[in-house]
Amino acid sequence: MIDLDAVRAGLTGGEFFLEYMPTVTLADGRCVGAEALIRWRRAGKIVQPLDFIPLTDNTPVSGLITYWVLEAAAKEVGDWLRSNDDVHLGINVPPEILGRGGLAYAADKAGLTDVVQKIILEVTERGVPDMLGTEALTNAARHGIRIALDDVSVAGANLIVLARCHVNIIKLDRSLIAELRHADQQPDWLAGLTAVLRTTEMEVIAEGVEAAWQRDVLLAAGIKLAQGYYFSRPLRAEQFLTYFNTHRTPHAG
Repeated sequence: MIDLDAVRAGLTGGEFFLEYMPTVTLADGRCVGAEALIRWRRAGKIVQPLDFIPLTDNTPVSGLITYWVLEAAAKEVGDWLRSNDDVHLGINVPPEILGRGGLAYAADKAGLTDVVQKIILEVTERGVPDMLGTEALTNAARHGIRIALDDVSVAGANLIVLARCHVNIIKLDRSLIAELRHADQQPDWLAGLTAVLRTTEMEVIAEGVEAAWQRDVLLAAGIKLAQGYYFSRPLRAEQFLTYFNTHRTPHAG
């Protein structure tokens, strides 16, 4: 049975591990960062994040997971962050952790204080941040830390979040990218997003890019960054560092 006690036991029992989804530039395929993804191997099988992450929302276990991810990432890719300019690491962070000072504590405990400005805090729209979370996001932005709204579906709820929080980056949900079925048929939301990009400094990362023509359509719309199987699957730390080293310069598309 998957419950909070099982998650706690998995964390203390070494059942969790990280994979890294590369973030690349659409124009030339350079790897400029990654998103840390938590994985759980339980009884020889992989438990999907959607089967346990929602259980931890607004519980102390969400904090334990966040601290574990930061500490694991610090051990695996901390030196990479320190030795490379203009790279970033995305970490999924629940708003309740931000709102109670947990981020500063976790970053210091993990030894990431010196590179905290290279970390992008990714907050999903599962819950609009409460007032404490919103204030923490704003304070983080004042210190140069970038905030990303994850799983954006270009819906009204997202606009509310963007209005309340100091969000630097939006990550387009893979369901939107799946709507790009043909290179010559573009959905209405893409034109609207192009207009937003022309009038703001907000960055966009497209998730779930799986084909060259999707890359081309997104690039033409003004989107500069992406993740997806067209570029790479999620990788363990050693594999990601190899990928980065071979994709740190422009690649022909």
